[in-house]
Amino acid sequence: MDGIAQTTAGSTPTGTASSHGARHAERLERLAEVAVKVGLGLRPGQELVITAPLETVPLARLITEQAYKAGASLVTTFYTDDAATLARFAHAPEAAFDTAAGWLYSGMAEAYRNGAARLAIAGDDPSLLAGQDSAKVARANQARSKAYVPALELIANFSTNWTIVSAATTPWARTVFPDLPEAEAVSRLWDAIFAASRVDGPDPVAAWEAHNAALHARMNALNAHRFAALRFFGPGTDLTVGLADDHEWCGGASASRSGIVCNANIPTEEVFTTPHKDRVDGTVTSTKPLSYQGTLIDGIQVRFEGGRIVEATARTGGDVLAKVLETDAGARRLGEVALVPASSAISASGLLFYNTLYDENAASHIALGQAYSKCFRNGGVEFSADDLAARGANRSLIHIDWMIGSDRIDVDGLSAEGRAVPVMRAGEWVD
Repeated sequence: MDGIAQTTAGSTPTGTASSHGARHAERLERLAEVAVKVGLGLRPGQELVITAPLETVPLARLITEQAYKAGASLVTTFYTDDAATLARFAHAPEAAFDTAAGWLYSGMAEAYRNGAARLAIAGDDPSLLAGQDSAKVARANQARSKAYVPALELIANFSTNWTIVSAATTPWARTVFPDLPEAEAVSRLWDAIFAASRVDGPDPVAAWEAHNAALHARMNALNAHRFAALRFFGPGTDLTVGLADDHEWCGGASASRSGIVCNANIPTEEVFTTPHKDRVDGTVTSTKPLSYQGTLIDGIQVRFEGGRIVEATARTGGDVLAKVLETDAGARRLGEVALVPASSAISASGLLFYNTLYDENAASHIALGQAYSKCFRNGGVEFSADDLAARGANRSLIHIDWMIGSDRIDVDGLSAEGRAVPVMRAGEWVD
C-alpha cells in the first residue's frame, strides 16, 4: 500500500489541461470530487494539508475547491519543483545532503495530531535523479526519512484520514509513452488515470462504493482463513511470508483512528496485511520496476533468511537499493504484503506506469520497512508499540512497495499446521 513516502519533486508547469477540452475538465472535476468524498471522507471543520508537484496546480485547486465545499476550515498546500530539486544536486555544498526540513514535517505531524486530513498528489518524474550522485541521493533520502518520522508514524497508524491521488505530468508521461508526441503522451496518461480512478462513469462515488464492497468481501474471506503464512512461487520466486500474530487483512475503504472512513489510495485494487518481521524466508524477484525518489530500480532479486534480506541485487539502480537497505535495522525486513489479481483494471491497461501507486495495484507486492499498525485485530487500537513489535510488526524509517506478482506467480495460504490452501493461480483469485 502506497502513501507513506512524501512527494519530493514536481515539474515545470505546462498547459496540459487546455489540450483536453471540456471532457478533460469534467473528468478532472470528478477526480477532485472523488479525492475529497471517497479518498478523504473529509468532514466539516477539518483542516486539510496537501502536497503536490508544481505541474499539478489545476487539480490541486479543484481539490481545494471541493474541500471547502465539503466544509474544510482551512486548506494548506505545499508545492514542490523539479528544477529546485536538481539545483540542489548541482550547487549545494556537500554537507547540505544531510539536511532535511524537519520543521516542516514536525508541523505536519502537529496538524495531523490536531485532526487535519492529509492528501498527496503524485506525479513525480520517475528518473529525475537517475544522473545524480547516488551517495548524495541516499544521504538526502535518509535525512528526509529521519525528519519525516513524526508525520510518518501518524500516517502509518492511520491516526487521521489520508489519501493519495495522481495527476499526469509531462516527465511522467514521457516515461510511460516514450514514442508519442509530448501532448499526446500527457493526454493518454490522463485517460489512464481517470479510468483507474473510476471517474469515467456517470456516478464515480457509486462506482467506488461497489468496488469497496468487492474488496471488503475478499478481505473478509482471507480473514476467515486465519492463515499463518503465504507462499509465493513462480519464475525466480519461492518466498514464504509469515504473517504477524493477530494480523487482519485490510482493503478498500476503512476507518482511521479518528473514526473517519477513507480510501488511502486512489486507485486501489489490493487487500493487504502485516507480515511477521522474523518469519520471511526464500527468494523473490521483482516483476515490475520500482520508481523510488527519482531513481528507477529494476530487476530486483533478494533472498530472505529469518525475515531479513541477506542478499540483494538489481539490474539497474542497485547502488541506490543497497543504500536503501542500510537505512536502519528495519529496512531489510517487511512491513506489508498485498495481494492483487493480475487482471486488475490497472494491469488490464497493459501499461507500466513507473509509479508505485499504480504499478502496485497491477500486481501483488511486498513492502520493505514500516508496518501498518491498523492491520491487526480491532485495528490495533489497543496495542502499544511494544505490543505490535511482540506480534511481529516491523519498524523503520522507510516504507517501499515493490511488485512481485504476475500471471506467472501462484500464491498459497498456509495454515498453522502447514496445510496449503490455493489462494491465487496464475495471478488470479481461486474462489
